[in-house]
Amino acid sequence: MRPPLLRRLGRLLVSALLAATACTFALPSPASAAGGLTQVTGFGSNPGNLAMYTYVPDGLPRSAPVVVAMHGCAQSANDYYANSGWTTMADRYKFAVVFPQTSAANNSLSCFTWFDPADTGRGKGEVASVVSMVDKAAQLYGSDRARVYVTGLSAGGGMTANLLAAYPDVFAGGAVDSGLPAQCATSQTGASGCQYGSLNLTPAQWGDKVRAQNPGYAGPWPRVAIWQGTSDYTVYPVNATELRDQWTNVWGLSQTPSSTTTLPGSTTLTSYDDAGGEPAVQLYQISGMGHGLAVDPGTGEEQCGKSAAYFLDTICSSYYTAHFWGLDGAGTGPGDGDALPAPAGLKAGTPTATSVPLSWSAVAGAASYHVYRGGTRVGTPSGTSFTDSALTAGTSYTWTVAAVDNTGKEGARSAPVTASTTGGGTPATCVTANNYAHVAAGRAHVSGGYTYTNGGNQNMGLYNVFITHTLRQTGPDSWELADGAC
Repeated sequence: MRPPLLRRLGRLLVSALLAATACTFALPSPASAAGGLTQVTGFGSNPGNLAMYTYVPDGLPRSAPVVVAMHGCAQSANDYYANSGWTTMADRYKFAVVFPQTSAANNSLSCFTWFDPADTGRGKGEVASVVSMVDKAAQLYGSDRARVYVTGLSAGGGMTANLLAAYPDVFAGGAVDSGLPAQCATSQTGASGCQYGSLNLTPAQWGDKVRAQNPGYAGPWPRVAIWQGTSDYTVYPVNATELRDQWTNVWGLSQTPSSTTTLPGSTTLTSYDDAGGEPAVQLYQISGMGHGLAVDPGTGEEQCGKSAAYFLDTICSSYYTAHFWGLDGAGTGPGDGDALPAPAGLKAGTPTATSVPLSWSAVAGAASYHVYRGGTRVGTPSGTSFTDSALTAGTSYTWTVAAVDNTGKEGARSAPVTASTTGGGTPATCVTANNYAHVAAGRAHVSGGYTYTNGGNQNMGLYNVFITHTLRQTGPDSWELADGAC
């Protein structure tokens, strides 16, 4: 039987992850926002119809990190700015904060639409808008592209997981607070199954949902913190376990903790360390806490935030997340410390049918560069140019570049550039449909409960009507994943 709240709200409100008191909630105008919160307009491509707000502490240095902080349903950028504690951390550790904001025009309760494939796939909708904000922040503040992080509450937490899956090359770390696994639901009707129960997937199946969002990407993967109250009846605690399973599998780790620690606020921390002994995934479980973001008002070193609706006085999650990411100088995350900055000015030159020339600006201290096509390294030039060859005619490709120092340490990856080879005759056919429809039409096949593209044999996830992909035809009976690329 459906829970009473969901039965009362019906299908229209199944996406709501907070209380229905938000029905009359009004988003603030830029003029009514708090003094330190500034709206940034014209930030670039905005297919998700979002607004961008930022907080920049006094004395922000160049090459500082960026944290993207995403509000929950019925909330605004101003709510998260005022109560989450992230501004306290930004003042202390000197990083910029981007507060994306959705509206009732996108969702009736101003939720980020974490369950809609049109908003969660790479290059699509809301996630693409957030990445545009990251690009704009880097342009405005000279931010370190190797130290970009994202966190969010509830629906914002679900969208955080989707951002990490779609853009692991953009975000060095994430924190999902009372949220849901990446690609847990792909429709409104599927959202309630995630909120209130378990999909009963294996860690490998959860990990496949991440890998399917950026086929061919081999890492590095973001470091992920998961925060969950044990008495959350809006997003059930099983979601935290599923998030743990998902991201430990992506990292290739066991679901057995490397360590277990007791923290303030009746919080239990279990850590899952990478091969170097650094925590890659952390799960914070707060005994007795309901649905919301954990805060701990006060002036102590480990305190932050303000108590309000869905900001719950238990423990300062922003402090512990900032420490986990290395924003306090601990250097636990990739790109921290003395890593080289991202190369600027990556450009694609005039393509041929089988090659595309690339160039970029030099990075001081670089001994060489790594060139990535679609997340896979394809070259290691010593200079600032490279021609990627043996490509397919009439095909679109995306590249990033990272500088490498004389010890072999790779720095931040650049903003991506996309170009298409010439020729190819008739433009490729692209079809967007759910996995069941792709199989029925002969574009894919099923093996062991999973769907695979015909010809390329790429894993598309479970064989059902809830997972949707765009496929591009590469031959008479050959198709490839092309989410966001058609």
